[in-house]
Amino acid sequence: MTPVTILTGFLGSGKTTLLKRILTEAHGMKIAVIENEFGEENIDNDILVQDNAEQIVQMSNGCICCTIRGDLVQALSDLNSQRDAGSIQFDRVVIETTGLANPGPVAQTFFIDDEVADTYRLDAIITLVDAKHGQQQLDQHEVVQRQVGFADRLFITKADLVTPDALDDLKHRLTHMNPRAPQQVVDFGQADLKQIFDIHGFNLNDKLDIDPDFLAADEHAHDHGHDHGHNHDDAHDHAHCDHDHGKCDHEGHDHGHHHHHHHAHHDDAIKSFVFRSEKQFDPAKLEDFLGSILQVYGERLLRYKGVLNMRGIDRRVVFQGVHQMMGSDVGTKWQPGETPNTKMVFIGAELPKDIILQGLERCLV
Repeated sequence: MTPVTILTGFLGSGKTTLLKRILTEAHGMKIAVIENEFGEENIDNDILVQDNAEQIVQMSNGCICCTIRGDLVQALSDLNSQRDAGSIQFDRVVIETTGLANPGPVAQTFFIDDEVADTYRLDAIITLVDAKHGQQQLDQHEVVQRQVGFADRLFITKADLVTPDALDDLKHRLTHMNPRAPQQVVDFGQADLKQIFDIHGFNLNDKLDIDPDFLAADEHAHDHGHDHGHNHDDAHDHAHCDHDHGKCDHEGHDHGHHHHHHHAHHDDAIKSFVFRSEKQFDPAKLEDFLGSILQVYGERLLRYKGVLNMRGIDRRVVFQGVHQMMGSDVGTKWQPGETPNTKMVFIGAELPKDIILQGLERCLV
């Protein structure tokens, strides 16, 4: 299976700089770059002199560049046919979406189209965020929030153009939108391409990394919850104060940083929340509930992932999904001395957090 990386980010976030490096630098990798040429900042003019009839251009470093004017499925299929025929060689693919594109439909292609799914494996979505204009872009364009919500990894560019406080604010905001994507400040002059590849963001595995600060804010909100009189059981209490803390979310994060109160003002459409419990799920109830949530809110759910403690199974159950497409599998055994527990993270647009958390609560044994 050929791994595929989707590269997204708003206009001017640095995608073109990165693509130029991939297509020209001596990194020894054979990469096919598919450039969706409706972008305003396409790279052809700068580094490719090509006849329009020629869609696939071989670069001097062994990479190939393909500008698509039509369908992504067709482009992937053409690349594969040419590779089978021996006319080109590549080991991985990078797809650049235009700055205004929602990466969701591109990601879905890898699960919906059988031919694509048989040949290519979606490895990760990498989103570039421009530190200088990022806040304003997030305020003005929900598509930029979606690009952040879908990401397996966030690269913050142009950080040298902003103050440390402004950078901290941006990072904080990104964490609340997507606590599962590690953030990295990059200067593409030096970034290691290995940080972009083989991230396995779409593999079903037991790793569910959630930003620890985000979880700490969550815990802090949980502590507040005890005053609300919901002490009849811990898991319920947790979910409950979880949704009582639209604001706690931010405030818990900010202790000791009084100059950062304004974090709480971003009311982004794309938000994330976590469900945690040490109780077991009733498998049938959970399946019914998740099925109904996906049916109703699938379009608004960008990414969701979890490691679950299920009744009758002595192993972790792992699941994840994009929109309505969910996959699950049985993971590793719970270790002796380890308390089996559930942790799930949901990232989406205006999701009904209370309904989802309370519903999950009712699926517990």
